[in-house]
Amino acid sequence: MRMRIGPWTLPNNVLVAPMAGVTDRPFRQLCKRLGAGYAVSEMAASNPRLWDSVKTSRRLNHEGEIAPVAVQIAGADPAMMAEAAVFNAQRGARIIDINMGCPAKKVCNLASGSALLRDEDLVARILDAVVAACAPLGVPVTLKTRTGWDREHRNALRVARRAEEAGIAALALHGRTRADLYTGEAEYDTIRAVKAEISIPVVANGDIDSPQKARYVLDYTGADAVMIGRAAQGNPWIFREIDHYLRTGETLAPPSYEELRDLLLEHLDDHYRFYGEHTGVRSARKHIGWYVEGLPGADDFRDHMNQIDNTRDQWRAVSDWFNQLALSGPAHPAPAEQPLMAA
Repeated sequence: MRMRIGPWTLPNNVLVAPMAGVTDRPFRQLCKRLGAGYAVSEMAASNPRLWDSVKTSRRLNHEGEIAPVAVQIAGADPAMMAEAAVFNAQRGARIIDINMGCPAKKVCNLASGSALLRDEDLVARILDAVVAACAPLGVPVTLKTRTGWDREHRNALRVARRAEEAGIAALALHGRTRADLYTGEAEYDTIRAVKAEISIPVVANGDIDSPQKARYVLDYTGADAVMIGRAAQGNPWIFREIDHYLRTGETLAPPSYEELRDLLLEHLDDHYRFYGEHTGVRSARKHIGWYVEGLPGADDFRDHMNQIDNTRDQWRAVSDWFNQLALSGPAHPAPAEQPLMAA
């Protein structure tokens, strides 16, 4: 069954996780074209003083974006969060997502992101304020969070119950605490317990890096959907692979060097248009590095790429490098079934 968020029925249940510095508009659009059923923006600041900054202005640019546009907001003040939700809804957001999951120090130091999990009263006030602000606009509100602040204080069940009570339309849960950051393995028992406790859609997130892992996590947790984050970096076709596998049980062949080249060049074209020459060539380097990771000669190519300071030469270097690789044979061996870790 396809997941619903308020009035929106998603094309499939394979979602793009919001990632600061990664899920900009060009990347979200590419992921959607490659099979993602839904994508959430990078987190936007709730502080009005930052709304006119170049960074925030870019994050609020949804021109041509495939509906529904979902914007994640971050902050620790209920009134500011409510104001930010309305501000974004008036500028095209059709779903507002509340960030209570980011573990980054610069976010937690402002008592935002996953730091909010230490204050359940504040969590409740933010949820109530944002839902109340969005209700007259017909904009559903979702929540992304973690299992708790640390392993001794896992409170995802209480937060989930309070979220449902507040009117949150869906909950995405990463299977780690804030203290875990991204170390160790995600655990899915908490996600399973949350799904059994509440009736709103639950999205499982954390270490879902293959079609087989997605199937396992859905079966184990009972979640309504999976959310893919780091595994999509340099690998945006993972969404079509997972969607196809969930529907058919079949594993798609990996992309050829020619397809890798074409996808990356398409991504770069959109990236350059979005960011312009100066920022575009620099911010594209990380994406290029992710695409080529593990390929023959990738280290030397990345070193060369980091010396290029204009978009034309960067684009041409990528094209030429993949053309040379294509002469050497297939891009990847046939995919193998991956062993699954116990939750």
